[in-house]
Amino acid sequence: MARMKVTVAYDGTDFAGYQIQPSGRTVQGTIQSVLQKMHKGEAVQISASGRTDAGVHAVGQVFHFDTEMNIPSDAWGKALNAMLPDDILIKDVEEVPDSFHSRFSAESKEYHYKLLVSKQTDVFRRNHMFHYPYPLNIRDIQKACSCFLGTHDFTSFSSARSEVADKVRTIYALDVLEEGKTLTFKIKGSGFLYNMVRIIIGTLLEVGQGKRKPDEIIAVIAGKDRALAGKTAPAHGLYLYQVNYQENYHENHE
Repeated sequence: MARMKVTVAYDGTDFAGYQIQPSGRTVQGTIQSVLQKMHKGEAVQISASGRTDAGVHAVGQVFHFDTEMNIPSDAWGKALNAMLPDDILIKDVEEVPDSFHSRFSAESKEYHYKLLVSKQTDVFRRNHMFHYPYPLNIRDIQKACSCFLGTHDFTSFSSARSEVADKVRTIYALDVLEEGKTLTFKIKGSGFLYNMVRIIIGTLLEVGQGKRKPDEIIAVIAGKDRALAGKTAPAHGLYLYQVNYQENYHENHE
């Protein structure tokens, strides 16, 4: 039995989210269906670093699965891509120790959120960027970003639907890059609560519009109340960019 670690990208536009569900097209369900065909009808369960909501994209989602098939790592990628639809791409496959787990072995995750700041929308990017027609004060947004850094209880930035008891997380980096009319928020942390990134973005946009001051973020975090933070930004601007593991996890987990 071999354990395979897989890095996958997908366009979330036409998916009801990553996680398999009774109805609706999902990333997990689509990949498991292909693996089942490759395993001659035997069900294969994949375990991901985390789930993404409907409309959310991924550049570097990671999942693992166990198999008794003896196929070289590069051949796995070619075989899966030949059978998967065009909105899913297997980027890398490698064999890892049995103790590796795509979720529990992860050290940090990085998400990107993309905005098109323009009065007019872009028909070609409408599913991949949040169209924002209002001017923004980037300097204020950058000041507010620094307030999120460090280890905090992020209850104020977690969906009320979150069932996780421990809401303490560490944010290592939060930056905003301006390229023409495109804004890209890059956030890296130890882990993220349900809707946490999208609520952070929604709150930062309120800062950018002058609806709240940058240093108010400190009080919002301290208040531990979802009602204190801003609206949840739309799903289609969000990308799970990268999941980070120790470079030597092969040795550490053997």
